[in-house]
Amino acid sequence: MSQAIKQPAIPQMGVEAQRANRLMYLRQITGRFLVLTTLTVGALVMSLPFYWLVSSSLKAPNKIWLFPPQWIPDPVLWQNYVEALTASPFHLYLWNTLIIVVFNEAGVLLTASMAAYGFARLRFRGREFVFSILLASMMLPWAVTMIPRYVMFKNLGWLDTFLPLIVPDWFGGGAFNIFLLRQFFRTIPRDFTDAARIDGAGEFGIYWRVVLPLIKPALTAVAIFTFLHHWNDFMAPLIYLTSPRNYTISLGLASFKGLYTTQWHYLMAASTATILPVLILFFAAQRYFIQGIVLSGIKG
Repeated sequence: MSQAIKQPAIPQMGVEAQRANRLMYLRQITGRFLVLTTLTVGALVMSLPFYWLVSSSLKAPNKIWLFPPQWIPDPVLWQNYVEALTASPFHLYLWNTLIIVVFNEAGVLLTASMAAYGFARLRFRGREFVFSILLASMMLPWAVTMIPRYVMFKNLGWLDTFLPLIVPDWFGGGAFNIFLLRQFFRTIPRDFTDAARIDGAGEFGIYWRVVLPLIKPALTAVAIFTFLHHWNDFMAPLIYLTSPRNYTISLGLASFKGLYTTQWHYLMAASTATILPVLILFFAAQRYFIQGIVLSGIKG
């Protein structure tokens, strides 16, 4: 008979070490549970007004202000949305807003990225001074330039057109967007651009073919900020637009509120319909949005 091979003795963990590991694991589980519970409660509290808005948009007018509140509509009146959105030409307001948003998205993403590339990659005399002036302009309130801009656009004959709401964003895209993209440009290794320059690429070719595809998260963040700004903008359209045919979503909703002040179920339905595109955009692009904010905010 063959002799049994003796296995080496495995040192067993001491009782104190096992107890410490169990205690550490318990602390980790408890910490995660507390964090998730706090975040869940906070999310429910923050989403409560939006839920009440959606719930009220599906109720009869005599059931909106009941106490205690009726959280689940009974019956559910989808007809409120049809009547609210057909009472005013919301399709026209939506079209006008989309025109403004699309042209501003193109202008901001193109010109802001070009300016940011210049501040991040190009070396020229006075670059830091000019960039400091750009950052200082972020502290200038919009109300300070409101009257000069109005007089300028009036002399150009642009009042009651979309031009005052579109053209300014084609000249740099805003100081904040330039700053955000510049921080992201600075995280890209110079080896990429140096290799392209050795291969004979010019500055615009390096910007367009090499660097720009690498900053998609930051561009997505800027695109979302631009969309939210122009979708919710009320003051600028109120100043420059006078004809109802040129109204944006914000002006159309304000005029709708003036006509249907006491029709709360219609107001809730119209407000919910104007919020939905913003929510859809954010949930569709939130991964790139958060990544762009984190990378451009921490590094550089």
